Amino acid sequence: MPNIRKPRKGSMQYWPRKRAKKETARVRSWAKSKEVKILGFAGYKAGMTHVIATENRTKSKSKGEEISLPVTIIECPPIKVAGVRFYKTGYNGKEAVSDVLSDKLDKELGRRISMPKKFKNKIDDVKDYEDLVLLIYTQPKATGIGKKRPELFEVAIGGSKDEKLAYAKEKIGSEIKVEDVFKEGDQVDIHAVTIGKGNQGPVKRFGIALRSHKSEKTIRGPGSLGGWKGQAHVMYRVAYSGQTGYHLRTEYNKQILKIGNNPDEIKIKGGIPHFGFVKSQFILLKGSLAGPKKRLIRFNMATRPNKGFTKDAPAIKAISLESKQ
Repeated sequence: MPNIRKPRKGSMQYWPRKRAKKETARVRSWAKSKEVKILGFAGYKAGMTHVIATENRTKSKSKGEEISLPVTIIECPPIKVAGVRFYKTGYNGKEAVSDVLSDKLDKELGRRISMPKKFKNKIDDVKDYEDLVLLIYTQPKATGIGKKRPELFEVAIGGSKDEKLAYAKEKIGSEIKVEDVFKEGDQVDIHAVTIGKGNQGPVKRFGIALRSHKSEKTIRGPGSLGGWKGQAHVMYRVAYSGQTGYHLRTEYNKQILKIGNNPDEIKIKGGIPHFGFVKSQFILLKGSLAGPKKRLIRFNMATRPNKGFTKDAPAIKAISLESKQ
Protein backbone atom coordinates (compact mmCIF):
# COMPACT_ATOMS: atom_id res chain seq x y z
CA MET A 1 0.00 0.00 0.00
CA PRO A 2 1.20 3.53 -0.65
CA ASN A 3 2.31 5.64 2.29
CA ILE A 4 -0.52 7.95 3.37
CA ARG A 5 0.68 11.53 3.76
CA LYS A 6 -1.14 14.70 4.77
CA PRO A 7 1.00 17.63 3.62
CA ARG A 8 -1.99 20.03 3.71
CA LYS A 9 -3.11 19.27 7.26
CA GLY A 10 -3.66 22.29 9.50
CA SER A 11 -6.47 24.76 10.01
CA MET A 12 -6.66 27.84 7.78
CA GLN A 13 -9.12 29.36 10.23
CA TYR A 14 -6.38 31.13 12.18
CA TRP A 15 -4.17 33.11 9.86
CA PRO A 16 -1.64 34.61 9.94
CA ARG A 17 -0.10 32.67 12.81
CA LYS A 18 1.91 35.56 14.18
CA ARG A 19 2.76 36.87 17.62
CA ALA A 20 0.26 39.01 19.47
CA LYS A 21 1.24 42.66 19.69
CA LYS A 22 0.91 42.70 23.47
CA GLU A 23 0.04 40.39 26.32
CA THR A 24 -3.22 42.21 27.11
CA ALA A 25 -5.80 40.80 24.71
CA ARG A 26 -7.51 43.15 22.27
CA VAL A 27 -11.33 43.21 22.05
CA ARG A 28 -12.78 44.26 18.69
CA SER A 29 -16.52 44.02 19.29
CA TRP A 30 -18.89 44.28 22.25
CA ALA A 31 -22.32 42.87 22.95
CA LYS A 32 -25.30 45.20 22.82
CA SER A 33 -26.89 45.72 26.21
CA LYS A 34 -29.61 48.03 27.55
CA GLU A 35 -28.44 47.45 31.13
CA VAL A 36 -26.21 50.29 32.32
CA LYS A 37 -22.97 48.64 33.42
CA ILE A 38 -19.57 47.79 31.99
CA LEU A 39 -19.65 44.88 29.57
CA GLY A 40 -16.44 43.15 30.61
CA PHE A 41 -14.00 42.31 33.37
CA ALA A 42 -10.50 40.85 33.71
CA GLY A 43 -8.56 38.55 36.02
CA TYR A 44 -5.44 36.44 36.28
CA LYS A 45 -5.46 32.77 35.36
CA ALA A 46 -4.55 30.66 38.38
CA GLY A 47 -4.99 27.05 37.27
CA MET A 48 -7.51 24.23 37.01
CA THR A 49 -9.32 21.85 39.29
CA HIS A 50 -12.63 19.98 39.18
CA VAL A 51 -15.96 20.30 40.96
CA ILE A 52 -18.81 17.92 41.75
CA ALA A 53 -22.06 19.52 40.63
CA THR A 54 -25.68 18.54 40.01
CA GLU A 55 -26.43 18.31 36.29
CA ASN A 56 -29.22 20.77 35.39
CA ARG A 57 -29.28 20.71 31.59
CA THR A 58 -32.80 19.85 30.48
CA LYS A 59 -31.86 17.42 27.69
CA SER A 60 -28.98 15.72 29.48
CA LYS A 61 -29.27 11.98 30.15
CA SER A 62 -27.68 12.51 33.56
CA LYS A 63 -30.02 15.33 34.64
CA GLY A 64 -30.34 15.50 38.41
CA GLU A 65 -27.25 13.35 38.96
CA GLU A 66 -23.92 14.46 40.39
CA ILE A 67 -21.25 14.87 37.72
CA SER A 68 -17.61 16.00 37.64
CA LEU A 69 -16.82 19.23 35.75
CA PRO A 70 -13.38 20.67 34.93
CA VAL A 71 -13.08 24.33 35.95
CA THR A 72 -10.53 27.10 35.53
CA ILE A 73 -9.78 29.38 38.47
CA ILE A 74 -9.43 33.09 37.63
CA GLU A 75 -8.41 35.47 40.41
CA CYS A 76 -10.35 38.70 39.96
CA PRO A 77 -9.29 41.53 42.30
CA PRO A 78 -11.43 44.68 41.90
CA ILE A 79 -10.57 46.83 38.88
CA LYS A 80 -10.33 50.62 38.99
CA VAL A 81 -11.60 53.24 36.57
CA ALA A 82 -8.72 55.42 35.42
CA GLY A 83 -10.77 57.68 33.16
CA VAL A 84 -13.14 58.08 30.26
CA ARG A 85 -12.34 58.05 26.53
CA PHE A 86 -14.67 59.75 24.05
CA TYR A 87 -15.11 58.64 20.44
CA LYS A 88 -16.43 60.22 17.27
CA THR A 89 -16.90 58.75 13.79
CA GLY A 90 -14.17 59.87 11.40
CA TYR A 91 -12.92 58.91 7.95
CA ASN A 92 -11.50 55.61 9.22
CA GLY A 93 -14.30 54.66 11.59
CA LYS A 94 -14.38 55.62 15.26
CA GLU A 95 -11.59 57.93 16.36
CA ALA A 96 -10.71 58.97 19.92
CA VAL A 97 -11.30 62.70 20.41
CA SER A 98 -10.59 63.21 24.12
CA ASP A 99 -9.46 61.46 27.32
CA VAL A 100 -10.46 62.51 30.82
CA LEU A 101 -8.44 60.96 33.65
CA SER A 102 -9.36 60.66 37.30
CA ASP A 103 -7.41 62.60 39.91
CA LYS A 104 -7.41 59.51 42.18
CA LEU A 105 -4.97 57.28 40.30
CA ASP A 106 -2.81 54.71 42.12
CA LYS A 107 0.93 55.28 42.01
CA GLU A 108 1.38 51.77 40.51
CA LEU A 109 -0.24 53.04 37.31
CA GLY A 110 2.90 55.11 36.79
CA ARG A 111 4.65 51.85 35.93
CA ARG A 112 2.39 51.59 32.87
CA ILE A 113 1.87 55.19 31.67
CA SER A 114 3.32 58.64 32.26
CA MET A 115 1.26 60.07 35.08
CA PRO A 116 -0.17 63.55 34.40
CA LYS A 117 0.95 66.38 36.70
CA LYS A 118 -2.16 68.46 36.17
CA PHE A 119 -5.74 67.33 35.54
CA LYS A 120 -7.21 69.99 33.27
CA ASN A 121 -10.01 68.19 31.44
CA LYS A 122 -13.34 67.35 32.99
CA ILE A 123 -16.10 65.10 31.69
CA ASP A 124 -18.55 67.99 31.31
CA ASP A 125 -16.06 69.89 29.11
CA VAL A 126 -16.37 67.32 26.30
CA LYS A 127 -19.40 68.14 24.14
CA ASP A 128 -18.79 66.84 20.62
CA TYR A 129 -18.73 63.01 20.82
CA GLU A 130 -20.79 60.01 19.77
CA ASP A 131 -19.69 57.26 22.14
CA LEU A 132 -17.61 56.76 25.26
CA VAL A 133 -15.80 53.93 27.05
CA LEU A 134 -14.10 53.53 30.41
CA LEU A 135 -10.33 53.23 30.82
CA ILE A 136 -9.80 50.41 33.31
CA TYR A 137 -6.67 49.22 35.11
CA THR A 138 -6.10 46.10 37.19
CA GLN A 139 -4.67 45.69 40.69
CA PRO A 140 -2.13 42.83 40.55
CA LYS A 141 -0.76 43.96 43.93
CA ALA A 142 -3.87 42.40 45.50
CA THR A 143 -2.80 38.96 44.22
CA GLY A 144 0.16 36.79 45.11
CA ILE A 145 1.72 36.61 41.63
CA GLY A 146 4.51 39.04 42.54
CA LYS A 147 3.53 41.71 40.04
CA LYS A 148 3.05 45.45 40.54
CA ARG A 149 2.62 46.80 37.01
CA PRO A 150 -1.10 46.97 36.18
CA GLU A 151 -2.73 46.41 32.80
CA LEU A 152 -4.68 49.26 31.21
CA PHE A 153 -7.45 48.71 28.67
CA GLU A 154 -10.83 49.95 27.44
CA VAL A 155 -14.19 48.53 28.47
CA ALA A 156 -17.50 49.43 26.80
CA ILE A 157 -20.64 50.45 28.69
CA GLY A 158 -24.22 49.35 28.09
CA GLY A 159 -27.21 51.68 27.79
CA SER A 160 -27.92 54.89 25.90
CA LYS A 161 -25.48 57.76 25.39
CA ASP A 162 -26.81 59.79 28.32
CA GLU A 163 -26.89 56.74 30.59
CA LYS A 164 -23.29 55.93 29.69
CA LEU A 165 -22.22 59.47 30.58
CA ALA A 166 -24.00 59.35 33.95
CA TYR A 167 -22.45 55.95 34.72
CA ALA A 168 -18.97 57.22 33.81
CA LYS A 169 -19.35 60.22 36.13
CA GLU A 170 -20.39 57.92 38.96
CA LYS A 171 -17.63 55.33 38.54
CA ILE A 172 -14.57 57.40 37.56
CA GLY A 173 -11.82 56.90 40.12
CA SER A 174 -13.71 54.13 41.97
CA GLU A 175 -13.47 50.33 42.16
CA ILE A 176 -15.71 47.84 40.38
CA LYS A 177 -16.08 44.27 41.62
CA VAL A 178 -16.77 41.23 39.47
CA GLU A 179 -20.19 40.62 41.10
CA ASP A 180 -21.23 44.11 39.98
CA VAL A 181 -20.84 43.01 36.36
CA PHE A 182 -21.63 39.28 36.17
CA LYS A 183 -23.58 36.69 38.08
CA GLU A 184 -23.31 32.91 38.35
CA GLY A 185 -24.58 31.10 35.26
CA ASP A 186 -23.77 33.90 32.79
CA GLN A 187 -22.22 33.18 29.42
CA VAL A 188 -19.03 35.10 28.67
CA ASP A 189 -16.55 35.40 25.79
CA ILE A 190 -12.91 34.84 26.70
CA HIS A 191 -10.10 36.89 25.14
CA ALA A 192 -6.55 35.80 25.93
CA VAL A 193 -3.07 35.32 24.49
CA THR A 194 -1.99 31.67 24.30
CA ILE A 195 1.21 30.09 25.62
CA GLY A 196 4.20 31.04 23.45
CA LYS A 197 6.25 28.16 22.02
CA GLY A 198 8.65 30.12 19.82
CA ASN A 199 9.65 29.01 16.32
CA GLN A 200 8.51 25.44 15.60
CA GLY A 201 8.55 23.11 12.61
CA PRO A 202 5.55 22.13 10.48
CA VAL A 203 4.96 18.82 12.29
CA LYS A 204 4.34 20.56 15.62
CA ARG A 205 2.87 23.73 14.10
CA PHE A 206 0.36 22.17 11.68
CA GLY A 207 0.31 18.48 12.61
CA ILE A 208 1.42 17.15 9.22
CA ALA A 209 2.49 13.51 8.96
CA LEU A 210 6.11 12.39 9.02
CA ARG A 211 7.46 11.31 5.65
CA SER A 212 9.03 7.94 4.91
CA HIS A 213 12.49 7.31 6.27
CA LYS A 214 13.58 6.78 2.64
CA SER A 215 12.50 10.26 1.56
CA GLU A 216 15.24 12.58 0.31
CA LYS A 217 16.60 15.57 2.22
CA THR A 218 13.93 15.85 4.95
CA ILE A 219 11.49 13.75 6.95
CA ARG A 220 9.68 16.42 8.94
CA GLY A 221 9.02 18.69 5.95
CA PRO A 222 5.75 19.04 4.00
CA GLY A 223 7.08 17.33 0.87
CA SER A 224 5.52 18.79 -2.27
CA LEU A 225 5.34 22.58 -2.28
CA GLY A 226 2.40 22.56 -4.68
CA GLY A 227 2.07 22.72 -8.46
CA TRP A 228 4.10 25.30 -10.41
CA LYS A 229 1.91 28.38 -10.85
CA GLY A 230 4.55 30.93 -11.75
CA GLN A 231 4.17 32.92 -8.54
CA ALA A 232 7.95 32.72 -7.93
CA HIS A 233 7.57 31.96 -4.23
CA VAL A 234 6.15 29.32 -1.87
CA MET A 235 2.47 29.95 -1.20
CA TYR A 236 1.42 30.73 2.36
CA ARG A 237 -0.94 27.72 2.35
CA VAL A 238 2.03 25.35 2.50
CA ALA A 239 2.71 24.17 6.05
CA TYR A 240 6.07 25.64 6.98
CA SER A 241 7.90 26.41 10.19
CA GLY A 242 7.28 29.67 12.04
CA GLN A 243 5.89 31.30 15.14
CA THR A 244 3.87 28.92 17.32
CA GLY A 245 1.82 30.12 20.27
CA TYR A 246 1.49 33.59 21.78
CA HIS A 247 -1.53 34.14 19.52
CA LEU A 248 -4.62 36.15 20.37
CA ARG A 249 -7.57 33.78 20.71
CA THR A 250 -11.27 34.19 21.52
CA GLU A 251 -13.54 31.49 22.99
CA TYR A 252 -17.28 32.01 22.94
CA ASN A 253 -19.97 31.18 25.49
CA LYS A 254 -18.03 29.99 28.52
CA GLN A 255 -20.19 29.58 31.63
CA ILE A 256 -19.45 31.12 35.02
CA LEU A 257 -20.10 28.40 37.61
CA LYS A 258 -19.17 30.32 40.75
CA ILE A 259 -18.22 33.81 41.93
CA GLY A 260 -16.43 33.64 45.26
CA ASN A 261 -15.31 36.25 47.78
CA ASN A 262 -13.66 33.87 50.27
CA PRO A 263 -10.23 32.63 49.04
CA ASP A 264 -10.33 29.77 51.58
CA GLU A 265 -13.02 28.08 49.45
CA ILE A 266 -10.42 27.48 46.74
CA LYS A 267 -7.31 26.95 48.90
CA ILE A 268 -5.58 24.11 47.04
CA LYS A 269 -3.30 21.97 49.22
CA GLY A 270 0.29 23.08 48.66
CA GLY A 271 -0.84 25.95 46.44
CA ILE A 272 -1.57 25.98 42.70
CA PRO A 273 1.62 25.06 40.76
CA HIS A 274 3.34 28.13 39.25
CA PHE A 275 0.78 30.42 40.87
CA GLY A 276 0.48 29.95 44.62
CA PHE A 277 -2.64 30.73 46.64
CA VAL A 278 -5.64 32.80 45.60
CA LYS A 279 -5.78 35.90 47.85
CA SER A 280 -8.77 37.88 46.58
CA GLN A 281 -12.05 37.39 44.73
CA PHE A 282 -12.22 34.63 42.15
CA ILE A 283 -14.50 33.00 39.60
CA LEU A 284 -14.76 29.43 38.36
CA LEU A 285 -15.25 29.06 34.61
CA LYS A 286 -16.38 25.77 33.08
CA GLY A 287 -13.66 24.14 30.96
CA SER A 288 -10.16 25.21 30.04
CA LEU A 289 -8.86 28.56 28.81
CA ALA A 290 -6.03 29.85 26.65
CA GLY A 291 -2.82 31.16 28.19
CA PRO A 292 -0.34 30.14 30.90
CA LYS A 293 -0.59 30.71 34.65
CA LYS A 294 -0.64 34.37 35.81
CA ARG A 295 -1.73 35.66 32.37
CA LEU A 296 -4.48 38.27 32.14
CA ILE A 297 -7.80 36.84 30.95
CA ARG A 298 -10.45 39.24 29.67
CA PHE A 299 -14.05 37.99 29.78
CA ASN A 300 -16.92 39.99 28.32
CA MET A 301 -20.66 39.66 27.93
CA ALA A 302 -21.37 37.07 25.23
CA THR A 303 -21.79 38.62 21.77
CA ARG A 304 -23.68 35.61 20.36
CA PRO A 305 -25.03 33.64 23.35
CA ASN A 306 -26.35 30.12 22.99
CA LYS A 307 -30.15 30.51 23.07
CA GLY A 308 -30.77 26.90 24.12
CA PHE A 309 -28.46 27.36 27.08
CA THR A 310 -29.49 26.61 30.68
CA LYS A 311 -29.15 30.03 32.31
CA ASP A 312 -28.81 28.80 35.89
CA ALA A 313 -25.43 27.47 36.97
CA PRO A 314 -25.38 23.87 38.25
CA ALA A 315 -25.35 23.59 42.04
CA ILE A 316 -21.78 22.87 43.17
CA LYS A 317 -21.60 20.17 45.85
CA ALA A 318 -17.81 20.07 46.32
CA ILE A 319 -14.62 21.63 44.97
CA SER A 320 -11.50 19.50 44.69
CA LEU A 321 -8.79 21.01 46.91
CA GLU A 322 -6.32 18.12 46.56
CA SER A 323 -2.73 18.92 45.67
CA LYS A 324 -2.03 19.50 41.98
CA GLN A 325 1.71 18.91 42.40
